[in-house]
Amino acid sequence: MVRASAFWRPLLPLWAALALLLSAGAARAADPLPYAVEIAPSGDDALDAAAHDSATLIGLQDSAPVGPFALIGRARTDRDRLRTVLDSLGYYKGTVTLRIAGRDLDDPGLADALDAAPADPPTPVAITLVHGPQFRLRHIVLPPDTPAAGRTALGLESGAPARAADVQAARARLQAALLADGRALARVDEPQATLVPDENALDVAFPLTAGPQVNLGAIRFAGMKQIHESYLRRRLMLHPGERFDPVALEKARQDLAAVPALASVRVFPAEELGPDGRLPVRVVVRERRLHAVSFSAAYSTDEGGTVGAGWMHRDLFGNAERLTLGVAATGLGGTATRAPGYNATAGLVLPDWRRRDQSLGFDLQAVKQSLDAYDRTAAIAGVTLSRRVLPPLTLSVGPQFEQAEFTQEGVTRSYSLMQARLMARWDSSDDPFNPTRGLRAAFTLTPSYAMANGSAENSTFFIVQGTASTYLDVSAWTGEAAKRSVLALRGLVGAVNGANLFDLPPDQRFYLGGGGTVRGFRFQSLGQLFLSGHPTGGTAVDVGTVEFRQRIGESWGTAVFVDAGQIATSGSPFHGPVSVGAGAGVRYFTSIGPIRADIAVPVTSQRKSDAVEFYIGIGQAF
Repeated sequence: MVRASAFWRPLLPLWAALALLLSAGAARAADPLPYAVEIAPSGDDALDAAAHDSATLIGLQDSAPVGPFALIGRARTDRDRLRTVLDSLGYYKGTVTLRIAGRDLDDPGLADALDAAPADPPTPVAITLVHGPQFRLRHIVLPPDTPAAGRTALGLESGAPARAADVQAARARLQAALLADGRALARVDEPQATLVPDENALDVAFPLTAGPQVNLGAIRFAGMKQIHESYLRRRLMLHPGERFDPVALEKARQDLAAVPALASVRVFPAEELGPDGRLPVRVVVRERRLHAVSFSAAYSTDEGGTVGAGWMHRDLFGNAERLTLGVAATGLGGTATRAPGYNATAGLVLPDWRRRDQSLGFDLQAVKQSLDAYDRTAAIAGVTLSRRVLPPLTLSVGPQFEQAEFTQEGVTRSYSLMQARLMARWDSSDDPFNPTRGLRAAFTLTPSYAMANGSAENSTFFIVQGTASTYLDVSAWTGEAAKRSVLALRGLVGAVNGANLFDLPPDQRFYLGGGGTVRGFRFQSLGQLFLSGHPTGGTAVDVGTVEFRQRIGESWGTAVFVDAGQIATSGSPFHGPVSVGAGAGVRYFTSIGPIRADIAVPVTSQRKSDAVEFYIGIGQAF
C-alpha cells in the first residue's frame, strides 16, 4: 500500500510554481490603467475652464490610454502645463498639486503602488489649483518714438489683470495700427514681462520698430497664361504712389479674385523699400481652366422636364471675356405643355468695358414652346450695358429685338418686337443659391413696339414690373444656430400700359400659376380663360409668397410655403379674385446648392386645376 504523502511529494514543485505564477499575476498592474480625473474648484471659473482644456490627463484619457509608468509621465507634464495656465491668467504665486491614488507625483512608492492597482475601480487622479493673488499690470512701456496711432490702439491700462492673452492681443492691435498708419515695415516683437513679486505686479515693455510711412511702388504681376496684364492693371484697385494700407490691399485682392477667369489672387508687399523709397508689390494670379461644361435638369408636373447642357469659354480674347453656349430640351411631358420644345442660347460678356464695373453683353436666343396658352417659335437678340453703381446696386439698359410666330386659339400671327429694357437691380443677399440674409429687388421698365401681320394692329406699350425678396435669419426664434431657420418673403407686381390685352403679343402678357408665381396651380392656368379653357393672360399681376426654411442636420432641410396672387385683363394690379396655393418640400444641400423637391396643392378652386403639383430643381425657389 502506497502512502498519500508519498504520492503528492513529487508534485510539490509543480504546485509551488503554479502558486508563484498566480501571485505574480495578481501583482501585475492593469495596462492600460483606467483612471478618473477630478479638478477641485478654484473659485475662478475661467481658471477652472482653462485647466480642464489644458490637461492631457483629460484630453487623452479615452483616445490614448496608458499604463502606470506612462500615467506618471503624463501627470508630470500636466503639472507644468497647469503652472503655465496659472501664469497666463496672472496667478504667478499660485500652486499646483497633483496626486495619483492619494500619493504625490514625487512619492518614491507611487510607481509600485500603481503596479499593484486593480483595473476596477479606476485609479483616482486629483488636481488642486490654489491661485493666490492675481498680479496686475504696473508699468506699460512703449519706445518714445511710437506713433500716436499705436499708443491709442494698445488698449492696456495700469491696474488691469496681468493676463497673457490681453497682452498678446494688445501686441496684435499695436501691429495692426502701425500697418494701418502706412508703416508697411513696422514690426512689434514679443512683449518683455518683468515680475514685481513684492507688489504682485507685472511690468510689460513692447519692443517695436515703427518704420516710416510709405507709398506703394511698382506693381508687378505674375502667373498669367491667357489673360492680359493690361486688363489686370485696369481692374486692380491699387496704384503706385498710393499710401500703403493693408485693408486696401485685401479689398483689391478680393475684387480681382472675383473675375471669373481667375481661380486665385495673392498680393505680396515687399519686405524692404525699393531704390525710389517706395514699397514694391507683387500680384500673383492663377487662372481657371479656359473651358467649362455644365449640365442642368429640372422637372415639374405642369411644365414637364427640362434637360440642358452648357459650354463656357472664360477668357475669349484675353480680357476675361465670357462666351457661353447652351441648349436645352423643354416641355418634356407636363400638364401645361402640348409638345416638347427647345431653348438655344449664346452670350458674350465684355467685363469692365471702357471702365471698371461696367460690362457690355450680347445675347442670342432661339426658342420653341408648345404651351396651353400658345405655341411660340422665336428668335431674340439683345445688347445690354450694365454698370455697378454701388456694391449691391446695378443699373442696366439695352435694346432687344424679337421675331416670333404665335399660334393661339387656332390663329397664327407673326410679330416683330422692338424693346428697350431699363433695369435697376439690388442684391445684398449672402448666397446666390441658398440665401439666408439680405434683400434682392429689381425694377424694370420696358418700352415696346410690336409690329404684327394679319388683322392685328401695331401697338406701343410699356411694361412695368417690380420684384423683391428678403431673407430673415430667425434662428434665434427657433433656438437653432445661425442661418439654420430662415423666413423668406417674395413679392411681384407688374402692369402693361398703352395697349389692350389682345393687342399684345402673347408672350408679353402676364400669366399666373406655376413654380415661379403661385405653386399648386398648373403653369399659366390662372385668370381669364378662352372658351376652349386655355389661358388668355393678363395686363396686371401681383404675387406674394411666405416660405419658412429649416435646416436639419448637415445635409437636409425642409420648407413650408404659401403663395397667393391676382391677375387682371384690364386695370391695375391688386384686382380680381385671389388664388392661393400651399405646400411643403425637402432640401438636400450640396456644394453647388440645395436640391429642391416641393409638393403643392391649390387652396382656392380654379377651373382645370390639377389636384397636386410637384417641382424638382437646384437652388431655392427664390
